[in-house]
Formats: sequence, structure tokens, C-alpha cells
Amino acid sequence: MTSPQKLWHYRGRILLCFLLGSLWETGAVQIHYSIPEEMEKGSFVGDIAKDLGLEPHKLSERGARIVSGGKQHFALNVKSGSLITAERIDREKICLGISSCLLNVEILMEDKVKIYGLEIEVMDINDNAPRFRTDEVEIKINENAAPGIRFGLPSARDPDRGVNSLQSYQLSQNKHFSLNVLSGIDGAKYPELVLERALDREEESVHQLILKALDGGDPGLSGTARIRVLVLDANDNAPVFTQSMYSVSVRENVPKGTLLLAVNATDSDEGINGEVTYSFRNIDDKASEIFQLNSRTGKLILGEPLDYEESKIYEMEIQGEDGGGLLTSAKVLVRVLDVNDNPPEVMVTSFSSSIPENSPPGTVIALLKVHDRDSGNNGHITCSIPGHLPFKLEKSYANYYSLVTDRILDREQASMYNVTVTAIDQGTPLLSANTHISLQVEDINDNPPHFSQTSYSAYIPENNPRGSSIYSVIASDSDTEENSRITYSISDYIFYGASLSSYISINSETGVLYALRSFDYEQFRDLQLQVTAKDWGDPPLCSNVSLTLFILDQNDNAPEILYPTFPTDGSTGVELAPRSAEPGYLVTKVVVVDADSGQNAWLSYHLLKATDPGLFSVDLHTGEIRTTRAFHDKDSLKQILTVAVTDNGEPPLSATVSVTVAVADSIPEILSDLSNTETPADLEDASLTLYLVIAMAVVSSLFFVFIIALLVIKLRSWRNSQLLQSSSGPLRNIPSSQLMDLNGVQAFLQTYSHEVSLTMDSRKSQLLFPQPNYADTLISQQSCEKKEPLIPEESRFSARDPALISQAPPNTDWRFSQAQRPGTSGSQNGDEGGTWPNNQFDTEMLQAMILASANEAADGSSTLGGGAGTMGLSARYGPQFTLQHVPDYRQNVYIPGSTATLANAAGKRDGKAPAGGNGNKKKSGKKEKK
Repeated sequence: MTSPQKLWHYRGRILLCFLLGSLWETGAVQIHYSIPEEMEKGSFVGDIAKDLGLEPHKLSERGARIVSGGKQHFALNVKSGSLITAERIDREKICLGISSCLLNVEILMEDKVKIYGLEIEVMDINDNAPRFRTDEVEIKINENAAPGIRFGLPSARDPDRGVNSLQSYQLSQNKHFSLNVLSGIDGAKYPELVLERALDREEESVHQLILKALDGGDPGLSGTARIRVLVLDANDNAPVFTQSMYSVSVRENVPKGTLLLAVNATDSDEGINGEVTYSFRNIDDKASEIFQLNSRTGKLILGEPLDYEESKIYEMEIQGEDGGGLLTSAKVLVRVLDVNDNPPEVMVTSFSSSIPENSPPGTVIALLKVHDRDSGNNGHITCSIPGHLPFKLEKSYANYYSLVTDRILDREQASMYNVTVTAIDQGTPLLSANTHISLQVEDINDNPPHFSQTSYSAYIPENNPRGSSIYSVIASDSDTEENSRITYSISDYIFYGASLSSYISINSETGVLYALRSFDYEQFRDLQLQVTAKDWGDPPLCSNVSLTLFILDQNDNAPEILYPTFPTDGSTGVELAPRSAEPGYLVTKVVVVDADSGQNAWLSYHLLKATDPGLFSVDLHTGEIRTTRAFHDKDSLKQILTVAVTDNGEPPLSATVSVTVAVADSIPEILSDLSNTETPADLEDASLTLYLVIAMAVVSSLFFVFIIALLVIKLRSWRNSQLLQSSSGPLRNIPSSQLMDLNGVQAFLQTYSHEVSLTMDSRKSQLLFPQPNYADTLISQQSCEKKEPLIPEESRFSARDPALISQAPPNTDWRFSQAQRPGTSGSQNGDEGGTWPNNQFDTEMLQAMILASANEAADGSSTLGGGAGTMGLSARYGPQFTLQHVPDYRQNVYIPGSTATLANAAGKRDGKAPAGGNGNKKKSGKKEKK
């Protein structure tokens, strides 16, 4: 067997090479090989590299692989370039019932995305012996059967093809029977038993025969079946079928239980010899599972579903047997018709999951293979994809399609595509299948950063803190990952003599701008920047945008007084107003500037204090000081005006200035008036004033002693009552030295002292309270400060406790401070609150004496402050300072013989400017007696 088979193999190889050479010259791409079945796994099939004209190592470099669907019977050895068997191949399992067994193999070259088709023919070898379906067959023959009658015998089956298949039958030697072999339309051989001599049941009732089936292989194989012949009593008529062959065509989708056909055989005998029963005679195993035969009626019924793709035709033999043992047979042929019951199949053979967005048109994305198990139009397939996608399908080879790009892709418009490939056959009804391919578009850096505006502007208040964030610019990039990562920078240049980077910095990651300096609106009002946004792509892309920072003014500059200026030559600036000045006379003008702008520089002028209220007025907007009425003889020759200038900012800032106005036509006239007004009466008035001051001091001292004693008593009583209470009371943190207890009244002990400067001249004594000539601010900072309370806020006395409000503490603010002691102006210390200025030069004292003498001469009465009965007290303690300006606890001290009331300076305690002027003066026609 081996030698002829090898010879055939060699001859086939030579013939194949000759055929391949011819096809190669004509441009064919399909290669044909022939191999015998039952080769060992790994057996050589063909030299692929040589037949394709390639070196063996090129197969590996080009990514050659087998892409055929279904079970792989072959493998590709990329090292040797040969095609080998992947398993032992049994032709009868793969191509049962098919005369020519051809296997198709497709080889894909990955680099060129090219398919090569291989056709491998599996040659049959004699590896199957003929086999009978049953090992023993029983035949009943009537003893009166005439010689020559024929009886069907079981047929043997051999799955081999050609000469290796069933070739002949042999019957064992006997004297009554012979063997006759018939050939069917398909070439099959059917044995028949022929009666040669009449039987005699009484002589031999049972005959044992051996039927042997032989194939034509080398060596030949055979199979045997035992034939047992029973000799019956006479039954001289055998059944006869109405047709020698029955044929039917059915669609493969007919349901189970469908009647396919009915065979019919008749018998002329009567009784049991005429009753015919039906049975399968020759039928393969698969058909016996699908078809069912009714033994009484001869109806052939479908027992299992048909499948055209599995078998297209079924052939079987049905025999009819009567009760006497006579039988006959008929052929049955069932043809299966195809229906469109298999949808197309789409398999992705090669696939790229991602593609750069700048890939050129025609780039291959995937290689698809389509297949339909149906035949004819039912198996004809068309493929398509949605038309709006930037892809197209191109037929590559046989039933292979390539999915390629149709135009340039743009990831910013679509970063991912879900491509649905639809395969539709031409059957009725149409069947289709879908395959989904997801494609990711890879980003390239083709988009620069983008700002939402062409330019930006921001407004920043001046005096901003250093290091604070002032603005933020944000750019966006349509790319992804590193291509969309943005860094920010500022173009540097010299600005006001310094690098711009010393003014502004920017966070390179977030785009937030920070101020490295505190901006000053008075220095510059805007700042021009150019911000650059650059991505991290390769190459990087960038874009610029302009940013203008506008500095907003804040009220950070107080009004600056240009005139009248503070004297620097030792003199005191004095403005002259003639005695004959009419109402509305322009005395002077306060000139003020403000470095701010807008409403922060809108100025308003107010007259805070004047020696004679109502004598002068200040224009609200121009600062012009004018007289409001004509001068009277009683008006003081020296008028001191305090003017406040306030801007319109938030909060408003202000400045004050003192203007001294002398009422005279000239300075020599003032000096002459002062020398003529000295009389002995002034000495008397001075003595009277001295007595009044002494009396006031004595009364005040006695009153203070009484108040202190009363407070000590009350404090002691209160302290004893508090010892019985919890130590967490509201006054636990107050030193006992600061509290007094007088009949249940709780109060603080704190001493206030004010000193009086007493001067004497030839006519009278006078208390001098120096007035300020100039102040930089309207209210002293220290006088406006919120003082720290002696008792914590949580320890304050309850207003609802009657024991705490039965009596208020005495007024101790009437004394004179250290700054008001008598002496020269050079020895006086100005009050901290700006009320009493520090006069530094002797010329001030001379001018003050001249103005004071002129005042006394003009007044003609002995006063202590310009008003009758005021004891020469300043406007700070004048009669117009009524009780409504002081707290409820103030106790007034009255000086005998005078209408003056010494009270605490409410303006200073309450944080307000003291009232000015000598308002509400009382004239007295008589001088007081000593």
C-alpha cells in the first residue's frame, strides 16, 4: 500500500508544481495542494514561501497567518515557510458523501493586508472496511417458491471513495442460492439472493449463508453478514409496490411530524399471507434518526428537523413483507430544498483600534470576512456602512472587505467612531447581520490655545495688598492630554523704570495674576499686559491676548491746606478785617487741594468754631470766609476761626485750620487801642476775679471730699454684700482701690485735673485758656480713640439694678489739665487732643497780649471769657454748653456770684469736636463790686 501511495503522491506533487507554475505566470493567487488523509500531525503539506516566491523568514516579517474561519486543520510554520497539518485528518469525517474533498485555507499578509487562497485536496486511502448495518439477516422463503425468485439482501457501506469503496459481494457456497448484484443510479451496489433450486422444508428448514462485501483497496478490506433462510409453507404471491422508486422534495423548514409520502405494496394472497408490513431496508444512521415509517400504512413522516446545509438529499429503501414471508422493496429519495434560514456572518479578521487624526484617506482600519451557509440568492451577500461616516468598504479578495478611511479625520469634531457593518443576503425574507467596530481617533497637536475674548480688562483698587490675586485669564485647548495642557506667561518690558515682572506675576498653571506691589493711582492709572498661553504639544502652539489693568482711586489722601500756611518764621498769621466792613466782606480764603480724584477730591468747607458765632461764615464749596454782619463795639478785636475741610470719599478724610482775624484797620491802631484802654478799674476787676477763683476752688474741694467719703461708705457696704455671692460676679476682676460704695451706689474712682492760668493786669484778673492757632486734623486721634474700659464688657453693671443707678458719680472733669497751667506760651505743653496748642515763640505772647487788651477795651466789662458772668472761661466751658451735652451722672458746680457752670467737656469724652464761640453772651450795664 505504501509504495503505490507514495508514487501517487510524488506524481501529484510534480503535476501540482507544473500547474502552479502556469497559474503564477497568469497572475493567479490561489495555490493547490493534494495530501492523503490520515497523515500524522505536523506532516508537511507544501512549501508556502517557495510557492509565493518569498524567503522563509519573510513570512514572519510580513506577519503571515492563517485567517480561515472554523476549525483549523492546518498550521503555518513561519520559520521554515511550510504548511503542515495541525491534526490527523479523516476524510470521511470532513467530506462524508462528497467525491472530491477540497479544503480552503486563506493566508493573510499583515503588512500589505493581502489574502492568498490555498486549496488543499484530501486524497482518500483505504482506511475503512465495508460494513453491514446488521450482522445477521433473516429471510423467510416459501417452500413452493419457484427457482429464480429474488430476495433482497442488506447492503454494506464503505465511507471510502473510488477504488477504496465497496466493489463486490461474495456468497458462501451452497446448492440452493446464488448471488446477484445490482447497481443503483448513484453507482451503489445492492446484493440479491437468487433461488436456484426449489426448497424442501421437510428436507432442510433453515439455511445458513455468509454474505461478504469486498472493497478494491490494497490490501483489500471486507465485511460479512450472516444470512439465515427460513423455509415456510407455501405462499406463492409476494407483495408488489405501486412504484419502484418514490421521490419527494421538501423545504428544510417543514415542522416535525410532517407527512412526506406514503408507499403502498399489494399482495394477491388472502389472509395473513396478504397482509403487508413496511420497514426500512437500507438506510444510514442519520436518516434513520430523521425519518419515521409507519409499518402498517407505509407513511413516511419527518421525525427531526431537516437542514439543507447538513445534507441536501436522503436515499433509502423500504421493503414490504406479507404474512407468508414474501417481501419486496422500493427506493425512496427525499430531496431537501434550501430556505433562507441562516443570516450572514461577519468576522473581523484584522483590526486597528485607534488611528491618528491626520491619517491620509485610504488607510486600512479593519479586514472583514463575510459568509452565508445558504445557497443561491440566499447566500449572496452585500455589505454596507452608514453613509455619513468618513469611511468606506472596499472588496479585497473573494468574500473579504477592507474598511478604509474616506477623508481626513478631525478628533476635535469626533474623537470616537462606532462603525456598524451590515451584511444582507438576497433571500426571502432578507436576513442581515451587524458587526460593530469601535475606532478611537488619536489626537495630534493641531489646535492652539484659545481665549474666550480678544482682550481683557480688569479694575483694581489702589493700595492693594502685595501678593494678592487680582485677575484670572483662562484659555482652552480643543486637543487632549499633553496637547491640551497649557502654561501661561507674561511678556516682560520696562515700566516706569522697572521690569514689568516686578509689578505683576502669573501662575503658569492656573493663569491667576498676582500683584507684587501695592499700586498707587497717583503714580499710574493703567497697566498694559500681554498674556501668552502655550500648550505642551510637539511642536507647541501658543496664542496671545492683551490685558489692561485699570487702577481705581481710593480715598487715601487727606485734604492738604495750602493757605493759610502754618507760620515758620516765628510769627502768627493774622488776617485783618476793617471795623467798617459790611456784611459779605471777603476776609480771606482757605485754599485746599486733594491728591485724589473724582468724588474723593470733592471738598466741602465748614466753620467749626468761632470766637463770636454768627459773625463769620465759610462758603461750603469755595472756602471763602466772609462777614455775615457788621462789627459791633462789643465784638472781640481778636477773632479765632476753626475751619474744617472734608472730602467726599468713603470714609471721608478731613483737615482743619485756625484762622486768626484781627478787627482793625491796621496794626498800629490795634496797639494804640490797647494802650488807651488800661484803667485802674481793671485792677479791681482782676482782684475780684481772683477771689472768685479761690472761692470756686474751696467749694469744689469740699464737694469732692463729700463725694469721696460717700463713695467709700457705699463701696464698703457693697463689698461686704458681694463676699456672700459667687466669686464669678461681674466685678471680680476690678481692683478694690478703684471702687467706692456710698449707700449702695457703685462707682469708679478716677481723678481728672485741669489747671487754671491766672493773669493779672492793672484793672482785673483773668483766666487764660489758650486757643489753638492751627490744627492738622479736625479731631485729635487720641481724643477720638475708643478707650479701654476699666471693667470688661461682660462685667458692666446692669441698668435695671436700682442699687446701681441710685446716684451717679460726681463730675471731676472741671479741673484744668497740666497743659493749662499758668505761664508763658513757651512753657505750656499743648493738649494732646489738639484743643490747646503749644506756642513756641515770644512773638505769639506779645500778639496775644495786644489782642487781649484790645478785647477788654472793646468789651468794657470785666469778664472771664467774653460773656457777662462767665469768669473768663473759654467757649469750651461757656454757657451755651448746656446739660444736653453731658451724661446723666454729671453734677454741676456753681460758683457764687457768677452764672458760669463748670462741667465736664462732653465733646472730648464723647469723641466730638468742642463747640466754639462765645455764644449767648449776657450784657451787664453795671460792673460788679468787689
